Amino acid sequence: MDALAARFARAIGRGAGTVFLSGDLGAGKTTFVRGLLKALGYRCLVKSPTYTLVETYSIGGRSIHHLDLYRLAGSEELEAIGVRDFVDGKTLCLIEWPERGAVGLLEPDLHLRIALAGEQREIACEAYSGWGNAVLHGIGADGR
Repeated sequence: MDALAARFARAIGRGAGTVFLSGDLGAGKTTFVRGLLKALGYRCLVKSPTYTLVETYSIGGRSIHHLDLYRLAGSEELEAIGVRDFVDGKTLCLIEWPERGAVGLLEPDLHLRIALAGEQREIACEAYSGWGNAVLHGIGADGR
């Protein structure tokens, strides 16, 4: 997951967009985010936002928001926390468990689906915007 996250970091650069991260518990969503933030230059502890819902990191003068929607009951709760303030087109927004309220409410630029396959992981990536396509092209991904 760290190697994939590093490839994504190189492809993302200073870009801004919304990335959905889906997968079962323990699939590696938060591990991917930690690896991505580290590869982007963040050197402090990266906490899982399971209870806080949102953690914001500042790296090189830009904000990166990490949301974990696991505990939400639906899009109404997501609206109540002001999700549109985080997904503003100027920041990188990483959203775990988007199916808990973000799907249909927000449009991702990229959607990573992580599945456990024994000791390994299978990752499917879909792009939904020009930025998303550029990131996938940057990592040399063909969507799988």
